[in-house]
Amino acid sequence: MAIAKTKRFSRLFRLAPFALAAACVGGNALAASSVTTVPGMPPVTNPANMYSEVGVNHFSAEVAKDPARIYVPNLRSNDVYVIDPATYKVVDKIKVGEGPQHVVPSWDMRTLWVTNNAERKKTGSLTPIDARTGKAGANVPVDDPYNMYFTPDGKEAIVVAEAFARLDFRDAHTMAPHSSLQAPECKGINHADFSIDGKYAIFTCEFTGKLVKIDMVNRKVLGYLDLSKKGMPQDIRVSPEGKTFFVADMMADGVYLVDGDSFKEVGFVKTGVGTHGLYPSRDGTKLYVANRGSNKVHGAPKGKGSVSVIDFATQKVVANWPVPGGGSPDMGNVSADGKTLWLSGRFDDVVYAFDTTTGAVHFVKVGQEPHGLAVWPQPGRYSLGHTGIVR
Repeated sequence: MAIAKTKRFSRLFRLAPFALAAACVGGNALAASSVTTVPGMPPVTNPANMYSEVGVNHFSAEVAKDPARIYVPNLRSNDVYVIDPATYKVVDKIKVGEGPQHVVPSWDMRTLWVTNNAERKKTGSLTPIDARTGKAGANVPVDDPYNMYFTPDGKEAIVVAEAFARLDFRDAHTMAPHSSLQAPECKGINHADFSIDGKYAIFTCEFTGKLVKIDMVNRKVLGYLDLSKKGMPQDIRVSPEGKTFFVADMMADGVYLVDGDSFKEVGFVKTGVGTHGLYPSRDGTKLYVANRGSNKVHGAPKGKGSVSVIDFATQKVVANWPVPGGGSPDMGNVSADGKTLWLSGRFDDVVYAFDTTTGAVHFVKVGQEPHGLAVWPQPGRYSLGHTGIVR
């Protein structure tokens, strides 16, 4: 099936008043970018804060018209629940493929792709959802799409074929296959983030306790890094200035600090039980850490779930928000206004809406085993994938 190409918005590279404000918050005046990016990648507006363009309600003209919704993939009920964040009500249920894992915004932010990996089967698929109408298109068959990312130039999707320890590069719109890259020592390859210049990406290897560094220009494995606690690395997110990669580990109950360029472990921050998802605040000063409440892949409900807040500058935990009565915060994202952190409750069949000021939690009942939910629309210029790694 071919998905029609959509017009990329014309003001990708404009500088807006918010960018100046964000730079000043970080203690740096806005200056011309000193980062040399890979060809086709939009320029880095503020080298001191790569998140400067994803500030509060900093929408592109295209995205601003999309309805505010939370898209929740339910792994066991094979559907996506759609929540209206204004009312906390489920307003739609979309039937998708088997085993939906994540809802992934496309590079041009016009399509929300549901990655249905049909675990242990050969019937994996991607379901496109129109971000403007909320309507789903026909499933696109692909091998084991546990997760998905996009090359920094927006030309290709990177389907993470977890069961095969493989990255499949496909046309970003039609999903026609282009090439594949094996990472044989990265069993359970799943989450990733990119260097500030787009030259490399670091993926986590859940079942071997490693990271793998990928050369995005020459499409080759640059090396593997064994993490010191031999755990189960999950989500990964880079610091605002692009130096340090934060790596959640659900067995180590904390976050590794890894220098991206040298590819060396440089620290560890203890957070909570079952550390899993990582999400920067809208101003790029803090990192929200979802602690799933269990060290098991299939944990029990009402676990010791919580959210920890790490200050990017000090690399210290500055707040902890437990789930009242126990829970299992997993994957999600921050609302466009920065006031709410939306996370799936993986083992409790709920979605949590955390107040980012107080840590107070609102609960929404959803389908069976919710996973990588997407908050839409998102501020920013383009999406690198997952549940919304937006720059």
